[in-house]
Amino acid sequence: MNWEKFRETGCSDDTTMSSSPISSETTAVSKEIDPNYVLMVADFFKAISPDSSCNDFTSFDSFSVLFQSNTRALSISRGRVSCSVIVTPGIANFFNGLHGGAVASIAERIAMACVKTVVSEDKQLFLGELSMSYLSSAPISSELVVEGSVVRTGRNLSVVIVEFKIKETMKVTYLSRATFYHSLISKL
Repeated sequence: MNWEKFRETGCSDDTTMSSSPISSETTAVSKEIDPNYVLMVADFFKAISPDSSCNDFTSFDSFSVLFQSNTRALSISRGRVSCSVIVTPGIANFFNGLHGGAVASIAERIAMACVKTVVSEDKQLFLGELSMSYLSSAPISSELVVEGSVVRTGRNLSVVIVEFKIKETMKVTYLSRATFYHSLISKL
């Protein structure tokens, strides 16, 4: 999409962008935001995406593409999941450490995977709480071992603890605690 076509669209708070380079047809872009910033964000995601599938921001769960090439499962057992995560520039912050949002996103994914090993498939999961402790930074090119384990599971909720450790030193860098609520999916 070229800049002139973007400018001609005349986006406002109550109109949508059908050809927006950053999102779906239902995204509204305010006139108060400089369109150059919108294009910069779109260019940012294109630059850090590991493949072209991230360029389709309308696809379901396109955010996962940012992490799928950095994460691989090490072990999966009932109530426990262990993964390896490589810190790349695409998920790093200004200070060349793993971005806090990336930490939270990875923690949420690992916690969800842990809960799915103990909760029946007919229950829908809802993340109720995610608390994070950022203890130290994980630098670019470092490998992290991320271990999640179910601490408590019951009829209506499950609690998971996720630890991020630098593989080389096994130093804990981030801790997370997630609470998931689950309920039966109604069959109407």
